[in-house]
Amino acid sequence: MRRLGSSAQKGKKDNKAAFFFLLPWFAGLLFITVGPVAASLVLGFTEYNLIQPPEFNGVDNFTRMLDDTRLHHALGVTFKYVAVSVPLQLACALGLALLLDKGLRGLAFYRSAFYLPSLLGSSVAIAVLWRQIFGAEGLINQVLAFAGIQGRGWISDPDTALSTLIVLNVWTFGAPMIIFLAGLRQIPEMYYEAAATDGAGRWTQFWRITLPLLSPIIFFNLVLQIIHAFQSFTQAFVVSGGTGGPSDSTLFYTLYLYQRGFNNFDMGYASALAWLLLVIIAAFTAINFWAAKHWVFYDD
Repeated sequence: MRRLGSSAQKGKKDNKAAFFFLLPWFAGLLFITVGPVAASLVLGFTEYNLIQPPEFNGVDNFTRMLDDTRLHHALGVTFKYVAVSVPLQLACALGLALLLDKGLRGLAFYRSAFYLPSLLGSSVAIAVLWRQIFGAEGLINQVLAFAGIQGRGWISDPDTALSTLIVLNVWTFGAPMIIFLAGLRQIPEMYYEAAATDGAGRWTQFWRITLPLLSPIIFFNLVLQIIHAFQSFTQAFVVSGGTGGPSDSTLFYTLYLYQRGFNNFDMGYASALAWLLLVIIAAFTAINFWAAKHWVFYDD
């Protein structure tokens, strides 16, 4: 009985110690995440300019969205960015993962080199570098001039400005590539050996073995990268100078939200926009989970 009692007391002490060490995390969750999220929901039903106290205005902020043509344009730009950049990024990531899975020399170096852009892709420094590369006097035009081709202002041209940001997002394929590579390492080699014995070529093996067994990893990367693409902000803000680019061609939803909140001091409307973005991301995630049962294969 003494042993049981002492064990119980020791367990309570351990629980108290664990709770004590978790207090900073709980404080951060409450004051940095849950608190601001709840406050933004309340502010979404108010008129608030950051100076005067917020005034309740019901659902006016949400009904304003129906007539906000600039918001509609920002949604179109963002949807196009997500629809083009995410599939291209995942295709590049999967292709390089398949290449690295063949056991190249210096594999650790290549993995680090390809992963590095993912660490820096959302930074201000890389966005500034991208302006220098695609600017009127940038690296791309210098290479084209060397070949005798007249370049253009890729960032200042509304026909190509969004494409430069899509290329930047595709370039940050390192994180999904590492996840794809880990998934490829988990596919048993015996499946490929059996398929080769039956006369299946590499293309058939890829479609019949690799893709089905890798589909849970593809689904995981797809959900994460769609969420990340909808939340893209730094690249558009730095490359366009915070204006949305020529003819608002790079006016991402998050950039428009920032402009409404911090340029126009319309924080109530910006809070409502933030919740609309949450609903959009949640809807896309739910659709992906619903569609997953039709194409994601789990090897039980």
